[in-house]
Amino acid sequence: MKQQFTATYKKHGKWYLGWVEEIPGVNTQGKTLKEVRENLKEALSLMLEVNRALAGKEIPGKTLLRESLMVTSR
Repeated sequence: MKQQFTATYKKHGKWYLGWVEEIPGVNTQGKTLKEVRENLKEALSLMLEVNRALAGKEIPGKTLLRESLMVTSR
């Protein structure tokens, strides 16, 4: 499944900083813009994987209902 996110980059001294605006905690750094882009993709993939694993854990006595949710951002 492909999803689109907003990556933001900023040069800070000799480093590039990068973060995903839609998901707090997905941030990284790199010595080049190429490196920070690669690091950010990996960080986002790992965060999504962990969030899905945690959300999918069964809660005893509870039934989970999952569905797609579409929103339009302003």
